[in-house]
Amino acid sequence: MENQQAMDLIRPEDAGFDADRLARIPAFLEERYLGPGKLAGTDILVARDGLPFFRATLGKARADGTPLREDAIFRIASMTKPVTSIALMMLVEEGLVALDDPVTRFIPEFAKLTVYAGGGGEAPFVPGKPATGMRIVDLLTHMSGLTYGIQNRTNVDAAYRKGKLDGHASLPGNDHFVTELAKIPLEYAPGTGWNYSVSTDVLGVIVARVSGLSLGEFFRTRIFEPLGMVDTAFHCPPEKQDRLTDAWNYVPGKPPELLDEAAKTNLTRQPRFESGGGGLLSTTADYHRFCAMLTGGGAANGARIVSPKTLHLMARNYLPGGVDLTQVSTSLFSEANNAGTGFGLGFGVLLDPAKALVPGSAGEFFWGGIFSTAFFIDPVEKLHMVFMTQLLPSSAYPIRRQLKTLIYGAMAQSRA
Repeated sequence: MENQQAMDLIRPEDAGFDADRLARIPAFLEERYLGPGKLAGTDILVARDGLPFFRATLGKARADGTPLREDAIFRIASMTKPVTSIALMMLVEEGLVALDDPVTRFIPEFAKLTVYAGGGGEAPFVPGKPATGMRIVDLLTHMSGLTYGIQNRTNVDAAYRKGKLDGHASLPGNDHFVTELAKIPLEYAPGTGWNYSVSTDVLGVIVARVSGLSLGEFFRTRIFEPLGMVDTAFHCPPEKQDRLTDAWNYVPGKPPELLDEAAKTNLTRQPRFESGGGGLLSTTADYHRFCAMLTGGGAANGARIVSPKTLHLMARNYLPGGVDLTQVSTSLFSEANNAGTGFGLGFGVLLDPAKALVPGSAGEFFWGGIFSTAFFIDPVEKLHMVFMTQLLPSSAYPIRRQLKTLIYGAMAQSRA
């Protein structure tokens, strides 16, 4: 097989972009982030109509100075969520799942869930009211009442941390995960609030149960192989370990500290639990192929993954009354700058660029990962970006907004 990471770039002018203005991007990254040591390495790819016209691979992949390669493998964390959401919608298209199906049809372990009424921490939870009516759509939109332990806000979060229920690779498997989740009350009744959560991990369990395949096998056979995504998986095979990047942790006022050394990582092992919410590793080229499918209305590389109407359904705002996340979110941990942003079936959705204070198109959808990776899809301009780096948390710097501003600032021809 030819090198799947090598790709020809079309001329920026042929994509309606100004090459001189695009040159601002690597200069900005070098001056603002790489030179001062805030980020070790960055890789950015921008494409229109699925065709890449700009790529800049800069800096180092590892603390020992190993240069970042174009085929470097990154922890994409929550950029796994859109893949899982697409997988679920594939089953919806086949009539095996419906968006208004009760979650208990597939996760009977949730039949006795309750809503938080007090207690927790060192004390038992106070018995709460039964939590009824959780639907598949509530999982896709993070309106299920589930949470993340890393939010560090409530006693419910604390119970998740104790049980390692944030999609930890060491969990004994799908059945254990949902059984333990069912022992902890929901933060609120399903459908009544928005809270970034392990909802997408639950969707991954549903994909596995309905398809009869592990989540990784479903991804590989139904999405990755058809799209030519040869390096995306829940672990890094030992023969590819030399391409894996280190990961760093942000330390205020100090250089970032090494968090996960690629040469010693556990990521070469097959995980016991395949986290649909955050477990994938990928490359810039592979995730570009996934984004090209999204920009292409559900098809790329000669393969149709979902229909255009399914994708259109996913990229709508499902928040009650058409509000944005600032009005309904109870979450302190989010991959979105919330103003002007709604939420669809697995993605953040840009409702109003003026409220977001960043250029873009209404209807744009996007997400990112906690290691500061990001992507966006602009269906109006047929534009997409993939950005890879490895710094936790994603809130350390406003780099995503800055990159969007630079990219749109280089556009010479709009299709709006």
